[in-house]
Amino acid sequence: METIKEVFRIGNGPSSSHTMGPRKAASMYAGRHPDAKSFQVTLYGSLAATGKGHFTDMAIESSLSPIAPVTFIWQPQIFLPFHPNGMKFESLDENGTITDPWTIFSIGGGALANEEMPPAFNKQVYEMNTMTEILHWCEKSGKSYWEYVQENEESGIWDYLNEVWKTMQASVERGLESEGVLPGGLGLRRKAASYFIKASGYTDNLRTRGLVFAYALACSEENASGGRIVTAPTCGSCGVLPAVLYHQKKSRQFSDTRILKALATAGIVGNIVKQNASISGAEVGCQGEVGVACAMAAAAANQLFGGSPAQTEYAAEMGLEHHLGLTCDPVCGLVQIPCIERNAFAATRALDANIYATFTDGMHRVSFDKVVAVMKETGHAIPSLYKETSEGGLAKDYKQM
Repeated sequence: METIKEVFRIGNGPSSSHTMGPRKAASMYAGRHPDAKSFQVTLYGSLAATGKGHFTDMAIESSLSPIAPVTFIWQPQIFLPFHPNGMKFESLDENGTITDPWTIFSIGGGALANEEMPPAFNKQVYEMNTMTEILHWCEKSGKSYWEYVQENEESGIWDYLNEVWKTMQASVERGLESEGVLPGGLGLRRKAASYFIKASGYTDNLRTRGLVFAYALACSEENASGGRIVTAPTCGSCGVLPAVLYHQKKSRQFSDTRILKALATAGIVGNIVKQNASISGAEVGCQGEVGVACAMAAAAANQLFGGSPAQTEYAAEMGLEHHLGLTCDPVCGLVQIPCIERNAFAATRALDANIYATFTDGMHRVSFDKVVAVMKETGHAIPSLYKETSEGGLAKDYKQM
């Protein structure tokens, strides 16, 4: 598996696969053609179907337009075999002749790949690729998941996770202070600030729920407005893990050191899914985004509360299992409805999974790895209109204003 830095990418929303990935690809292509007279970019499948709502064209133009004008061709009905998020870059000279066509795919979480540059092209940091292997390592060595991260990553991993944690906290805090209407035309008002205020009027369990809702909404609303966030594992699911960790820091006074260890554990969980299935909503639906985020947050919470490696694995398994089959059907192609609410509900579900796991000895019949395999199979069986095309489900019959 690659470094967990690939799971935690710091950048601007609203979408890791539709905004961050295309922006990165355009930047790479711009570096190859600094003297181009014009560019032509063809977007395929999901990128074309929901690209305008995700600001895909603006992300690409931000890298290419300083060099030359950009023309876009939208092909939402054409799905290239490698991945639903395909894009082709072409450079044109002064005679209008196309040079150096380059097809690349945004495979989720801001990562890029194609036949010449597969996901495995990046440096492999972890020898073990499944939760079962890592769990056995933990039980045999007496160590925890975060210690497995520490033994395999480069020495700078803790500095990087510290920057991740700072960015997560900042995104929550900005979101709690921000009010108004989110961009995109739906007229959806920010709710985090009001939820935070209302939560203070309740006691005990209701206050906890309200605060976790507020923190998840705050981060997700920042993402929807193009703010600076951390993929965990994607932009569309970026509110789940920060909400859980931020709440634990505020309510239980967990130290930043312990939070970073929980982040490392969450990173391993997300990495396993990224390696063995997918975190792309266009490929496997929202189960690969919010479902994986819930698993990551459940594992992180269990780590914080002193769960055993087996209990942590169980918490992660429940977080993903109970999101199996979740479709990706963003209204008008915006990362707003139902995405923002899903982050809030997944954050509380992650805490429930942690509590459930702590009542057990960690033993259970269905392993996390089995759920990952089923999630992949289920995702591939879901029709494309339910996988980030805005053609079915909740998005059906809605038009961009």
